[in-house]
Amino acid sequence: MKPLDIAIAGCGVAGLAAGLALARQGHKIQIFDQFEAPRALGSGLMLQPAGLDVLDWLGLGDGMRQLGAPIDRLFGRAIPSGRIVLDVRYAALANGRNGLAVHRSALFNVLFEAAKKLRLSIETGARITRLARAQNGRPLLITEEGRRFGPFDLVIDALGGRSPLMVEASAPARRRILSYGALWTTLPWGVAKAFDGRALEQCYEKASVMIGVLPVGKRFAGDEPQTTFFWSLKAKDYPRWQAEGLAAWRTKVAGLWPETEPLLAEIRDPDQMVLASYGHHTLPLPYGPRIVFIGDSAHATSPQLGQGANMALLDVRGLAEALAGAGELNEALGHYARARRLHIRLYQTLSAVFTPFYQSDSTLLPMLRDGLVAPMSRIPLVARGLARIVSGDLALGRNHESFESLAKRGSSAVSG
Repeated sequence: MKPLDIAIAGCGVAGLAAGLALARQGHKIQIFDQFEAPRALGSGLMLQPAGLDVLDWLGLGDGMRQLGAPIDRLFGRAIPSGRIVLDVRYAALANGRNGLAVHRSALFNVLFEAAKKLRLSIETGARITRLARAQNGRPLLITEEGRRFGPFDLVIDALGGRSPLMVEASAPARRRILSYGALWTTLPWGVAKAFDGRALEQCYEKASVMIGVLPVGKRFAGDEPQTTFFWSLKAKDYPRWQAEGLAAWRTKVAGLWPETEPLLAEIRDPDQMVLASYGHHTLPLPYGPRIVFIGDSAHATSPQLGQGANMALLDVRGLAEALAGAGELNEALGHYARARRLHIRLYQTLSAVFTPFYQSDSTLLPMLRDGLVAPMSRIPLVARGLARIVSGDLALGRNHESFESLAKRGSSAVSG
């Protein structure tokens, strides 16, 4: 395929990774971001083995591992029984791989520095609100203020789950707002001495309360390690949480999980706690005429399986491989959709099934979780299956072609 003039709406993890991958294949890239200075939004996250494969493919995996915290285990107890109701160990995979917990800004910084080295064009202060078409059908991006950019050969939508460009998809998604979100903050890991530095630890009271501690490593080399602390909360209950006051909340959390007291002592202002809300949708067709959707624009769900960033990175690789291997744009977009369909639908379904066991108002589901699911997870075959689910590689086609060979193939197509 000849080099394309590509616009990427969104300068987050998905947008930056797509810009890097496609610029190295010879395409002309312009990234658009609403902020005056691009920056990361969000808390710590888990990079699973499938997502780390993509970072290795981009040549950024080692740099990310130097900043992140290796995770061997996802571990949770029920309150007040203390019964273990979640115990997923990467060792069950028997391949020596594990997860990597990172601060979102660390992942963003690694990608952003690579983008600067490639001198990718990034247009800041551009809040994209809609798409228009030139007479030949090529898309233009329109900002909130009415500025117009383009036309382009292809627009990549990496604006996330609330993207205004989703209306351009060939088939609409049914969007469902999830009632439970989470309050989160980043704290010094030095005060978390009671916790395992290589585990995500959680406590649950039924399914309506979830408390978590995740070591996330460093934002920059030389920084002190940090941890993400989170508390599940319905978005509609946030005003009540604010009204009840920080002191009452800290007392409640410490009563449920006393080991968190040193962490709670570091939370001195309600503004330290940021509310994250979640929705669920999956685009039946993640593309339209000269537009393609990646990351949360294409598929969003709760963070229970820890797959958000990983799915976005896998989308980027799938799109790059499709563009490198196809001779025509529509063919490439169809290849991308088909290559990602099974994996996306499987993990969207698994997330929808698992989430109510850990975040819902149900009384029956946590009873089933504690009495049935937890004992079954100790069976070796089940334990391996859970580890594979978390690792992100179920129904994932193995394409071992290196990034370098794809980039060369893209360059040869350009020269030809």
